[in-house]
Amino acid sequence: MAGFFSGSPEHEAPEPLEGPVVATIVGGTIIWFVLFLVQLPFYGWFDDHGHTWWLWTCLAGGGLGFIGIWYVRRRDAAIKRARSADGAPEPDTSPTP
Repeated sequence: MAGFFSGSPEHEAPEPLEGPVVATIVGGTIIWFVLFLVQLPFYGWFDDHGHTWWLWTCLAGGGLGFIGIWYVRRRDAAIKRARSADGAPEPDTSPTP
């Protein structure tokens, strides 16, 4: 039990999972904006029941998603530049059947 609290792991940390990060963030951003647009015609109902924060949450999610898209695209480009500078081959990101 002492190894658990000592701060030194007993095994190597696994490699981080990399996937279609840009596509995931773009998809999530689209979903947030669609949710905002779907709820917008019902603004009066939301206002009457004190739930306008639902609309603004969706709008904030979409806005923050744009920041996320900008961030992950820059990150993806930096990773590709670093790999090309090292001469490492690009990993195969095509979906497997």
